Amino acid sequence: MADRPLELGYMSLGDHLADPVTGERQSQRRRFATLVEAAARAEMVGFSSVWLGEHHFSEWIVSSPQVALAAIAERTTTVRLGTSVTLLVNLDPVRVAEDFATLDLVSDGRAELAIGRGILSQTYAAFGQDLDRSRPDFEEKLDLLLRLWREGSVDWAGTVRPPLEGVEVQPRPLQRPHPPVWVGGGTSEASVDLAARLGLPLMLPSVFAKPERFAPMAERYRERYTAAGHDPAGMRVGGCNHCHVARTTQEARQRWRPYYRAYYDLGQRALAQSAGLWSGRTIAPFDFDGATRGAGICGSPAEVTDRILAVRDLLGLDVHLLMFDLGGLPERDLFATLDLFGAEVVPAVRGAVPATPAPA
Repeated sequence: MADRPLELGYMSLGDHLADPVTGERQSQRRRFATLVEAAARAEMVGFSSVWLGEHHFSEWIVSSPQVALAAIAERTTTVRLGTSVTLLVNLDPVRVAEDFATLDLVSDGRAELAIGRGILSQTYAAFGQDLDRSRPDFEEKLDLLLRLWREGSVDWAGTVRPPLEGVEVQPRPLQRPHPPVWVGGGTSEASVDLAARLGLPLMLPSVFAKPERFAPMAERYRERYTAAGHDPAGMRVGGCNHCHVARTTQEARQRWRPYYRAYYDLGQRALAQSAGLWSGRTIAPFDFDGATRGAGICGSPAEVTDRILAVRDLLGLDVHLLMFDLGGLPERDLFATLDLFGAEVVPAVRGAVPATPAPA
């Protein structure tokens, strides 16, 4: 990224929580309206891309991000439209190829997708899939997805779906050979190695961890990408953080604390349930100070700018996804923080000198 400015993306996982301050909760209809409106505002204030996550059977209610992104495509003209992530293991690659080719066409070539395996065991159970097979199934489905886009008529046989004989998916994507496909990884060396071997970009997670946790994975990706014989100019790394900005650090921290706590509790419940450990027990205490030194970026415009640039330099990021609308944060506060971020943080980040990339 030595000669490329950092791209900023607006990210939402669509959690549907009550406001912990007022107890009020948006209807699901209004929550989706807010997703679309916030994405349009993100474009207006200077974000380069919008990314929606996929979950099933949970309080994250965006189960089909490509549908929501199609609605956002009609409200926007320039932002890239991506997923963070598409749960490829749980889906049919043929339908994924069709859906995202359609999104690419209706958005005039702005579609992207980050793919991953997901971490919630109940999703696999509900779809009748074996979590222990998620790794080989992921790689097999990715191979098929890429073939469906890169080739015309496809003959294929494997273990993850019925065989294909002379199938050519329609429609064809506008971007050629296909929309960018990021591999979600950072907690698994296998996913990092897969992205490097295939010459695909790597998207690092947030998962309430300090960015330093993912630095070795970013370095491993760069080393293996080059060793695989790919042109280093095509190498890209993305990262994610939760974010809130206000005029002063004190105001930002005071306003965001209850919402970040509510979102942290949701994440802890989901992880405990997935591991079969949840029985209504008390979850681990929330450490706001620790969280805002890790996955959370919170403060004044200057402080938020400094943190974003520090993460960029640490991980060598090309794209930084930032998640604002978590924990039941009301619309007025979401839009206020987006407007301030666009007015003061976006220009400061764009004007910063790109960092020297980590050695490959």
